[in-house]
Amino acid sequence: MGAVTDGGIPRIGIMESKDEVIRKRLLIDGDGAGDDRRINLLVKSFIKWCNSGSQEEGYSQYQRMLSTLSQCEFSMGKTLLVYDMNLREMENYEKIYKEIECSIAGAHEKIAECKKQILQAKRIRKNRQEYDALAKVIQHHPDRHETLKELEALGKELEHLSHIKESVEDKLELRRKQFHVLLSTIHELQQTLENDEKLSEVEEAQETSMEADPKP
Repeated sequence: MGAVTDGGIPRIGIMESKDEVIRKRLLIDGDGAGDDRRINLLVKSFIKWCNSGSQEEGYSQYQRMLSTLSQCEFSMGKTLLVYDMNLREMENYEKIYKEIECSIAGAHEKIAECKKQILQAKRIRKNRQEYDALAKVIQHHPDRHETLKELEALGKELEHLSHIKESVEDKLELRRKQFHVLLSTIHELQQTLENDEKLSEVEEAQETSMEADPKP
């Protein structure tokens, strides 16, 4: 039986034509010429019956014709039965084929659904792996209560350091002012010393001049 495909699906039982099935069913004599031989025999018997010379020979040919007709009717009836059986088989095969097509379509739908479920399972697995990795990272860090305590302690320490900074800045500003006053005082003292030194030089010069000039 030759394979015939419809969409890649072998159609069992529909791969042979009706004539081929009937021909095989009718090959009961091995050469496919049974009906033709019976018809030829019937024609010969009819000719002999027409040409029979005696009543007895005519009756004999008449019985042969009836027998041959009976065989032809039987063969025809058998052929019709085989043909009807083949039609029923064809209908049955068509029904089976449609059921197979429906099953294949259902299988394709199930496969598509399974693919979706596999993709969803892969996403869930990936998310779980990411969650596990994140949970491991979180476990290495203190919990929220401890973190708040540390932040509160750091805030207090920062506030304390801020007060210290302000105190140091105030002291530095005071020292800067004191240093400025000291520099001003040193400058004034230096000016005073220079003025005193100049005054002393003037006085010495006057005294020297007076000693050098004699009185009249």
